[in-house]
Amino acid sequence: METYQLAAAIAIGLGAIGPGIGVGLLAGPALSAMGRNPGATNDIRTNMLLAIVFAEAISIYALVVSLVIFFLK
Repeated sequence: METYQLAAAIAIGLGAIGPGIGVGLLAGPALSAMGRNPGATNDIRTNMLLAIVFAEAISIYALVVSLVIFFLK
């Protein structure tokens, strides 16, 4: 395995761990809040989805960095 391949794998691997944990930490309390207060479900869902989108954007940045490392050697 070449060094750049290892670097690309580490970049996407570490770059996906954070957003994965973040989405899990966002969804659990949001679903719990929806269960406790069904009237606020729409507001909670909107805020949860917005936060998940921002967390996933970080994962996309890591993907771009790993692809740049991989293809530009």
